[in-house]
Order: sequence, then structure tokens, then C-alpha cells
Amino acid sequence: MKTKMFAAFVALAALAVLATGCVNTVTERKTAGVPFIKDTMEGRYERPLDQVFDAAKAVISEDGVLLHEGIVHGQTNLVKTVEGNVNQRKVWVRVERLDPKITGVSVQARTQAGGPDVDLAHAIEKEIALKLVR
Repeated sequence: MKTKMFAAFVALAALAVLATGCVNTVTERKTAGVPFIKDTMEGRYERPLDQVFDAAKAVISEDGVLLHEGIVHGQTNLVKTVEGNVNQRKVWVRVERLDPKITGVSVQARTQAGGPDVDLAHAIEKEIALKLVR
């Protein structure tokens, strides 16, 4: 009986390890996490890219810790990124000029264990929108 329970435990542990893998972030990097689960919220704003980028940096700084900001090269559109930690979650923000008048924002959030936190991603995306209105 103990051998069967041990074998079942080992099988579940192996399944958990296999289910966790690498996921792509919106900043075009990779991180450990559970793949194939929605973790990103998107928005589009009729504002210049730099204004939206500044709003994204301000939101991450106010809500948590801004770790990295940068520019993604090799894209057809201008893309700027922000990475930070908010509420012990990893957060990535991609700000991309879609056309001269429209800027797109993608916010991705994951727990320390790699699980998605779509509620936090949605809250940050809305905070960016509110920051642009003020």
C-alpha cells in the first residue's frame, strides 16, 4: 500500500514539474511559469508612445518597484518595455506604437511560483489609462 501511495506521489510531483516550464513575456524575454494560461491584459490609447511609457513607469513605481526599462530593437514599430515587482508579483509592460496616433499597452503579471495574475494585470492596465486622463 505504501509503495502505491509513494508511486502516486512521485507521479504527481513529476507532472507538476512537467507542467511548469518557460513562458514568453511581453518584453520578449523568458521566465519560469505555467504555460497556456492567460496572464496578459491589453489596451489601446490615442496618446503618443512616450506619454504612455511615462505613465506605465509611474504606475509601476507607485505600486511597487521598477526594476528595468528598455527599448526592444528589431521591431517594425517602436517598442518600449517596463519590468517591475508589484505585490510580490512579477509585472511586465510593453508599450508599442501601433500607428502615429494609437499606442498599445500589454501588461503581464505572474506570481512568484509562475502562475498568472490576470486581476493584477488588469488593474495596472486600468491605472495606466487613468494616469493618461489626469
